[in-house]
Amino acid sequence: MTQTVTPHRLRPTEVIDKYGNCLELVSMDPNFEDISVGLYVKDGTCTVWTFSRKQGIEARIEQIRDQLVALGGMEAVEGSANQVRFGCGVLHERPIKFLMSQAVGKAPDYAPPQGEMSIKDSRSPLTIKVTGAERGDSYVYAVSGEGDAPNPAVRLRMVVAGFLRYGEMNKAGDAEVAFACGKRHDALIRLLMPYSRNISSVEGMMAAEALRGQMTTGTLGFTPT
Repeated sequence: MTQTVTPHRLRPTEVIDKYGNCLELVSMDPNFEDISVGLYVKDGTCTVWTFSRKQGIEARIEQIRDQLVALGGMEAVEGSANQVRFGCGVLHERPIKFLMSQAVGKAPDYAPPQGEMSIKDSRSPLTIKVTGAERGDSYVYAVSGEGDAPNPAVRLRMVVAGFLRYGEMNKAGDAEVAFACGKRHDALIRLLMPYSRNISSVEGMMAAEALRGQMTTGTLGFTPT
């Protein structure tokens, strides 16, 4: 099911029939003419699509596809300029919504950090660190904190709760999590860390984004899943 961006105009029902349901809609692309861009899913394949036909749109869609690969560790579908999938075969639905937002919002030349997976906590003096290792038939991520903070164990439990919620991960220990597929997804962990450290703010952001998405998709005659 390899498809490329085509110059002809498709109706919303035709797009859904061809590429599947809209999983995530970014209502405004700050890096290209403020267009709206959707991510559609069918049979485990994700397709980046826009109804805009502005000049240069094909290149922009390919940039977004490339960022889904760079920021989320997805695999580009061979022969396509706008399709990706997860190598594990599982659609990580909640993380991919955050991923799509980042792929559109980040500058095309943005490169994700490498090396140690760590981030300054937004609610304490701690630096949150995540390390991963194989354990049996699953890859497990341990969440820890460095620094002087009151009740660090309580804070780490909140961060773990963020990974469980936003990463759709499973708890593997007191401060350990694993993806439902059991596979290694370091890129998704890096993506999720800023969200997992601050649940309350993210909930407000998600509500606002959902409202904007409903308003945009409503004008196109369909609603994302």
